[in-house]
Amino acid sequence: MDIQRLLNGFLGSADGSSSIGKAAQSLTTGGVPGGLLGGAAAGGLIATLVSSKKARKFGGKALTYGGLAVLGGLAYKAWNDHKANAPQNSTQADPQPVAPAPAGSRFDPAVLTDQSGRDFRLTLIKAMISAALADGHVDQQEHRMIREQVDGAGLDADEKTFLFEQLSQPSDPIAIASLTTGDEQAAEVYLASLLVLDDAVSEDRRYLERLGDALRLPTDLRQRLETHAQQALQA
Repeated sequence: MDIQRLLNGFLGSADGSSSIGKAAQSLTTGGVPGGLLGGAAAGGLIATLVSSKKARKFGGKALTYGGLAVLGGLAYKAWNDHKANAPQNSTQADPQPVAPAPAGSRFDPAVLTDQSGRDFRLTLIKAMISAALADGHVDQQEHRMIREQVDGAGLDADEKTFLFEQLSQPSDPIAIASLTTGDEQAAEVYLASLLVLDDAVSEDRRYLERLGDALRLPTDLRQRLETHAQQALQA
């Protein structure tokens, strides 16, 4: 399985190049990537999953700042603020750019493995799919659109099988939480899920509460992750 190709099919890329690579390059220069939304809308499975939910507050916009290259940076910032007991900022957009998590750290998805020893990036994909399906409102037409999206993503058979398996699984925050090892991974899984959930939808709200409890995240850290996600989306 080619993880990078799977990520490209899942998150999308606007011009056929790697959206993850673009995000990483933007972070290297100290900026927040602005191109992931267009890429996801052009072909990312997660955009199809999210945009099919009429009540979602974030919609596809979440992917502008939800790429895996910045996910670790946001979680890392929230974690450090939590550990330092720093004053919490308002949800007003933060003008400071999102800095990447230190390369090779426990917040760098590309070098981590989950509880089962598999690439942690697969766990983040599982978490986002489970969260996107939390409200259970996917009709037959949407299922057909999702299948067509996977079939047309240029993936190998094993990569398609992986996605179809996740799409056929029940939305289960307890099972997702069991895949993490350590509080750092728990924070990233919570943040990845948060970016595709809408707290105005009761099923989504309940899913996030159950996930946070299963991950054993302190209330303060949950609040900081939510605040950083909202600030990034407003930036």
